Amino acid sequence: MISIILPCYNEENAVFDCINQIKLEAQKTQKEFEIIVVDDGSTDNSLSKIKECDVNVLSHPHNLGYGSALKSGIAAAKYDTILISDIDGSYPSKHIPELIKIYFDSKQNSIGLDMLVGARQGKVYDGSPLKFIFRKFLKFLVEWTTGRKIIDTNSGMRIFSKKTIGSFLPRLCNTFSFTTSLTLAYMLNGKFVKYEPIEYHVRTGKSHVKILRDSLRTLQYIVEAIIYYNPLKLFLLVFLIFILLSIFFLILFFLNDKFIFLALFSLSTVISFISIFFGFLMDLVKQKINQSRDK
Repeated sequence: MISIILPCYNEENAVFDCINQIKLEAQKTQKEFEIIVVDDGSTDNSLSKIKECDVNVLSHPHNLGYGSALKSGIAAAKYDTILISDIDGSYPSKHIPELIKIYFDSKQNSIGLDMLVGARQGKVYDGSPLKFIFRKFLKFLVEWTTGRKIIDTNSGMRIFSKKTIGSFLPRLCNTFSFTTSLTLAYMLNGKFVKYEPIEYHVRTGKSHVKILRDSLRTLQYIVEAIIYYNPLKLFLLVFLIFILLSIFFLILFFLNDKFIFLALFSLSTVISFISIFFGFLMDLVKQKINQSRDK
């Protein structure tokens, strides 16, 4: 039994086709399912069109964000198995049966998957050079923090358990960074996550994502998650960056014999050791907090 949750914000041109295609693909699984569409304060005709599609509808009085819409849908879901996707046509619904099969087949083992993620492929996913650079940088931070290979940090098509995600929901982002924060939460808590390649298409209508703004917000939540789950990793990265800068300035000092490079070498070295000190301190505080919670 599956609950399919679709957030919606001003997608009036895509609603009918997307919902109907998802229904057809969900029927192929031969499993009982429900579709919950969460209208996040749309200002166009999205809500009225959704109500004509014979699905469960939730409506926010005003726009709260992608993550907030998903949280409302998860809270309202009848079934434990949750599949999330978008309603803009970018995630091909034809992948739904295969992803559901992989997820449920894993449950035949004693442990099984905690989350299955559709890893987007192709030129449409790569996007503009600026988008590509931001994605690679954020991907590096997440992989550095988790110590695991992550193919797609913020894919919006994934399957997980309502019971498992419940304890993480209060700390997950309410905006477009929801899926990134979800990836971090599962990875840093030792959950079993698998990536399955899927296609990625050009969305219907205009994207609501602002590359610079939303990338900076994602960076903010990544840093917050690192500090919450594994603060030493963040400060270790700062330590390594300033140690490399120290070596660079020291080499420049020997080559040019200028005092400014010696001063920069000294400053970088001090900052690097201060950062690692704070890293160990925050890690110790985190351990004490965890011990208190266990008691």
